[in-house]
Amino acid sequence: MIKLAIDAMGGDFAPEEIIKGINLAIEEYDDIQLTVYGDEGKIAKFLIPNERVMVIHAPDAIDMGEKDPIREIRRNKETSLVRAFQAVKDNEVQGAVTAGPTQATIIAAHLIIRRLKGMKRAALCPTLPNLGGKNRLLLDVGANIELRAEHILQLSQFASIYMREVMQVHNPLVGLLNIGSEPGKGREVDKESFHLLSADPNVNFYGNVEPKEMFTTNCDILITDGYTGNMIMKTSEGVAKAVGTYLKESISESFKAKIGYLFMKDVFKDFKKIMSADEIGGATLFGVNGIVVKAHGSSTAFAFKNAIGKARLAVKGRVIEKMEAILSEMVEENE
Repeated sequence: MIKLAIDAMGGDFAPEEIIKGINLAIEEYDDIQLTVYGDEGKIAKFLIPNERVMVIHAPDAIDMGEKDPIREIRRNKETSLVRAFQAVKDNEVQGAVTAGPTQATIIAAHLIIRRLKGMKRAALCPTLPNLGGKNRLLLDVGANIELRAEHILQLSQFASIYMREVMQVHNPLVGLLNIGSEPGKGREVDKESFHLLSADPNVNFYGNVEPKEMFTTNCDILITDGYTGNMIMKTSEGVAKAVGTYLKESISESFKAKIGYLFMKDVFKDFKKIMSADEIGGATLFGVNGIVVKAHGSSTAFAFKNAIGKARLAVKGRVIEKMEAILSEMVEENE
């Protein structure tokens, strides 16, 4: 049985949408057992009783606008997020899912669960929209402003395991986001990363990838530092939103466009579904000693169910254990 801890109080629509997502997940996956941390009274209003769901009263939550999450995490050990992550630390569960604040999630994972032994950095990794017939991983998108070449190598190794075991891509291609596709391009860290990735047997390295190709490249994994990744992700989200607004305004202003929309309605509906964050479920935190999935703060029940499904697959695929084996090999080689 796959055991997961759930932070029921994190997110814009907690606990209602979180609990409804739990109901959906319990119905869909018969191999999960969930320990839910949150306000028992509020949870009871929405939870469908099930023997595979245990509720532990933890009514306190870390506010979405918390300005000092480090202090709050250290000061209040009874928040639903801290309790859920402590369950991972104590090996009571194999992973945790939260829709709480991103910064608090990353900090709590570092302070409570902690990184895998030998892992130099952790990274936040979302799945990009399924354009061009495949989902791609993008990391880091904010956990680290800067990364060294050795960090990028480790995170590429972790992402490769995740892509194989969770997303069922047999031999995933790793691309290094850069200002040009030719070898030798970019900053010193990019050049060093290119060299390390090219030589590592655990990574199927494609080479440099320009950001303009991130939705069309053959690569399954795109890697860069957290500052660059976050800028790229938010720019892409902004462009998608602007295009949607433009199309909506243009269609409403033209009779011909309205007629065209009737014929293209299914295409637009499919595109909206592809771009929806609900389909993806959230981002996974790579590098800590347990599975952590950060669902979107505005998660619906469907989105949160998908986040639970993502954590389930990561546990089932023994992602942590397989990365530990690589880290052990690297230690032996350096001795």
